[in-house]
Amino acid sequence: MSIFTGAGVAIVTPMKENGDVNFEKLGEILEEQIAEGTDAIVICGTTGESATLSHEEHLAAIKYTVEKVNKRIPVIAGTGSNCTETAVYMSKEAESYGADALLLVTPYYNKATQKGLIAHFKAVADSVKLPIVIYNIGSRTGINIEPATMAYMAENIENIVAVKEASGNISQIATLASMTKGKLDIYSGNDDQILPILSLGGKGVISVLSNVAPKYTHDMVMKYLEGNVEESTEMQLKAMPLIHALFSEVNPIPVKAAMNLMGKEVGPLRMPLTEMEEEHKEALKKIMIEFGLEVK
Repeated sequence: MSIFTGAGVAIVTPMKENGDVNFEKLGEILEEQIAEGTDAIVICGTTGESATLSHEEHLAAIKYTVEKVNKRIPVIAGTGSNCTETAVYMSKEAESYGADALLLVTPYYNKATQKGLIAHFKAVADSVKLPIVIYNIGSRTGINIEPATMAYMAENIENIVAVKEASGNISQIATLASMTKGKLDIYSGNDDQILPILSLGGKGVISVLSNVAPKYTHDMVMKYLEGNVEESTEMQLKAMPLIHALFSEVNPIPVKAAMNLMGKEVGPLRMPLTEMEEEHKEALKKIMIEFGLEVK
């Protein structure tokens, strides 16, 4: 059984002006996401600025989210690290809080071999009972998980059940789908490739777009899965300018700017991320209005 089908939100981590995590605002956003039909919450992923959260903040955000969501929809906790020991520790903690699944990013900077990737993910998987989504995003981590490697893990490591594919390489994803024959759930990690990945048997998306358009993203996936391919395709194409604007600078710079433009008050970013360039923000604002989002 899949962890979720549809659109999971890679949720931002709201910050106060002094840089502290704003848990009250996080709670408001979680309630909005659930009310708008989001199918899963992914907490402390890249969009949640996990790289600049302390371990204490990271775990506190996971615990808060699990308790706030209270099993209404699945909570997937980002617990990956380039240090295997740290990933094991974070994963075991998230499991103890009641998270429904884990998102494990490929170890970054180390640039492990494919054999090393298997050893890393197996060590984490063996330490917990939760289902695991592997996150493949070579543009950030410097290493790509080859289809044969991913297929091996899906076949031989029981609780590795899904992949968030953000390689951008549709040919690679098609090869992976062919090799795994439905044994591995594939989620798009790129909002501009939701429909192409659904067409290859994908289960949905782990989405940045869902932060600003949760119902829209959910509906786009569900219409496709229900057989309304034409309308779903129209929705994917309509969203493309907004998706491009949300990635006009490094994620999550634009999505936090967009949410602040909508009056959601998610606050600043943690350095080394800096506020969006004014010209990019103006372009983003224009596209948001054209898309139909309410800008304050």
